Formats: sequence, C-alpha cells, structure tokens
Amino acid sequence: MKALIVIDYTVDFVVGKLPCGQPAVDIEQRICGLVEQFAERGDFVVMAVDLHETDDPYHPETKLFPPHNIQGTDGRKLYGQLEPIYAKQRERIRWMDKTRYSAFCGTDLEQQLRARDIRELHLAGVCTDICVLHTAVDAYNKGFTVVVHEDAVASFNPQGHEWALGHFERVLGAGVVKQPKE
Repeated sequence: MKALIVIDYTVDFVVGKLPCGQPAVDIEQRICGLVEQFAERGDFVVMAVDLHETDDPYHPETKLFPPHNIQGTDGRKLYGQLEPIYAKQRERIRWMDKTRYSAFCGTDLEQQLRARDIRELHLAGVCTDICVLHTAVDAYNKGFTVVVHEDAVASFNPQGHEWALGHFERVLGAGVVKQPKE
C-alpha cells in the first residue's frame, strides 16, 4: 500500500496570504488527479494542512512569514477543485492539521502510516522548498521510500523549487516523477 500526502494546498498558499501564485495554480489539475487516483485505489490519502493562530508569539513562523492559514479562516480551505473532491470523498481522505513545516512534526502521521504498513510516500503540494522538503527529509530519516511528483509541487521561489527537486533526487534518493505526456 502507498500513501499520498498533499501538503498545504490551500487558498492562502495558492492565491491568498502567502501565495505561490501561478505555479501553484498550474498544478491544481495534477493534484486533483492524484488524489482521485489514490483514493479510488484505496490507498491512504492525507491532506496535511498548516494550522496557525492569530499573532501566536510562541510560533517561530510568526516572525518569518505574514499571517497565513489562520484557524477558522477561508485561507485554510483546500484550493479550487480539491475542496469539492475532498468533500465528496471525505471518508477516504484524512485531514491532518500540522503546525510545523514537516507533516510528521507534532502529528500522528508516522503512526498512521505504520499501522497501515505503508512504506512508500508520494508527495504533492506547496511549497516545494519548505513544507514538501521538510516532510521529505523526515520521511527519508524514518526509512520511508519517497516519491515527489514534480508536476504536482510548486513554490513562490523558482530557484528554491529547482534546488529542492535536485535535493530530493540526489541527497534523499527520492523518485522525482512527472506524469507521462499523452
């Protein structure tokens, strides 16, 4: 069994308070396709979604980034067509709040994966060089096989995006794959 972890593909990270902009908009259909494909096969699908409180003085990101993904705001909604896909297949897709870059930090993600005997993680979402990267590093350190879908990740930093793709492959031994052209 495999798992698909969709990281921070929310309104705030695509077009809202801390936007990746057009690169993130451009991956919407690919992310939606992956979610439908994994969910229909019965694979484990997780929406790992950043959760912040307004002006939290104890959270390190408060000083680094503008407020984003604030609890109770529309910015935390999944972006575009991913929101209705999630609503329709909620019984097949697990929502997981996270408060740090990595989807593993402070969550039960590892326990959920081990309980299902999952060894291969497929990653999609934003930002390639921040939350996707930190999740991939933690997955690698925990012994999981990592696959990053190049056409389903994006960043507001083009150089960081390219660097992270190379890092996944050369340093973490991750598979970096792209959907074949039809």
